[in-house]
Amino acid sequence: MKKTIVLLFAIGIAIISNSQTSKEYFDKGNAKLNSQDYNGAILDFTKAIEMNPKDQYSFYYRGLVKVILQDYKNAILDLTKAIEINSKYAEAFNTRGFAKYSLRNYTDAILDYNKAIEINPNYGDAFYNRGLLKSDINDPKAAIDDYSKAIEINPKDADALNNRGMAKLDLQDINGAILDYDKAIEINPNYEKAFYNRGIVKSKLKDFNGAILDYSKAIEIDPKYTNAYFNRGLAKINLKDFKGAILDYTKVIELDPKYADAFNNRGTAKVNISQKNSGCSDFKKALELGSSNASENIKKFCN
Repeated sequence: MKKTIVLLFAIGIAIISNSQTSKEYFDKGNAKLNSQDYNGAILDFTKAIEMNPKDQYSFYYRGLVKVILQDYKNAILDLTKAIEINSKYAEAFNTRGFAKYSLRNYTDAILDYNKAIEINPNYGDAFYNRGLLKSDINDPKAAIDDYSKAIEINPKDADALNNRGMAKLDLQDINGAILDYDKAIEINPNYEKAFYNRGIVKSKLKDFNGAILDYSKAIEIDPKYTNAYFNRGLAKINLKDFKGAILDYTKVIELDPKYADAFNNRGTAKVNISQKNSGCSDFKKALELGSSNASENIKKFCN
């Protein structure tokens, strides 16, 4: 939804409401929305609606704020009102689709995305959001079609390239996935998720050194990227760099003290460098936290 919100903010700045007084409140609400004063924005959009009950834009933007605040049910009410006022409001259909998607109402969400695309066949974000939904319902082929359309409309859409890469990986198109991640990184060299996802592909190809480089870059961009530390630790175990793996799993546990498999994997690294007692303590903690692998490791190394 992030890319959709950015697009709509840009549209909102140019909007003119019918009532001058209503417009003043709308402008205040829009300014507060852009400064992330979401509660203040809702108050101003509400005041604009009171003064002009046919103000489709204030209904829309109040609904958008509610989406940001994850108040999806009430967002749908406002977005529906905007659509009642203007049945060709593509952005309202797209954002209402996202709200329905967030509530796992996938059937109705697709209908809204379809309508947004029918109104505006070059609406890249609607294709992107529909692709996201199709990925979530395990239809990677259809998701690729939508991401590809979003990329056709906007060749610099790094998010669509990254997500298309994930969909291709689901279909075992390893080379296609890497090409998409490469392109996403070329467009946005600070795209930590693309580095992380490319690292996963390299791990699958047993290019553990290459994977470590990508995970490390993701961590450099986002030092709190828990899963990047976790997967880098796993790559280090595969290279028998057990001390390095211990450092990574210790960082994972620092960031997420209930990450069961981090305890389990740190235990594995420890027993491989003759730290049996400490390793077994980690296995026991992993078991306590629900790791499915810890029980077998306890039997193997600790009895």
